[in-house]
Amino acid sequence: MKRVLVLVASVFCLQSYAQTIPDIEMVFVKGGTFTMGCTAEQGDDCFDNEEPAHKVTLSDFYIGKYEVTQAQWKAVTGNNPSKFNGCDNCPVEGVSWNDIQEFIKKLNAKTGLNYRLPTEAEWEYAARGGAQSRGYKYSGSNSVDEVAWYYGNSGNETHPAGTKKANELGIYDMSGNVYEWCNDWYGAYNSEAQTNPK
Repeated sequence: MKRVLVLVASVFCLQSYAQTIPDIEMVFVKGGTFTMGCTAEQGDDCFDNEEPAHKVTLSDFYIGKYEVTQAQWKAVTGNNPSKFNGCDNCPVEGVSWNDIQEFIKKLNAKTGLNYRLPTEAEWEYAARGGAQSRGYKYSGSNSVDEVAWYYGNSGNETHPAGTKKANELGIYDMSGNVYEWCNDWYGAYNSEAQTNPK
């Protein structure tokens, strides 16, 4: 599950306050320990860079229930860089990590809060269902069609956030629709147990 745009929102650590910004709903994720990387439920669908699997312990955090939408992005920045525009409830796409940092800076200024992207470990833990994980192959199901818009069913375009089944924590689109950015950098895994890695 090494997929990385929590513009989740597929998922920021965000909350919603300013009335000028369409509601950004958050989900509380109780911390815990999980195996990060390629695990048995993924079968042969692992990449080499998802190994070795290793234990990670995380503190509690909040993460966006939905991917950040085009309407939310426009309310904060005044523009919409999305290729598949004209769909306010579709996730914003076509944004770089630096674009997201600017979005977060403006969002923090408008709300007086301290939003950020999730770390890769936070994103993966939330995608797997956190402490409520049922060990699904995809985020929320063993059937990709239940939880994800992907090349086989999307018509090669994005779809409104939250129209597929949520995962065990009530988070949508952690598999499919758009790729998601994380706060930390890309790097090789090692087998050592870690706590709140960045």
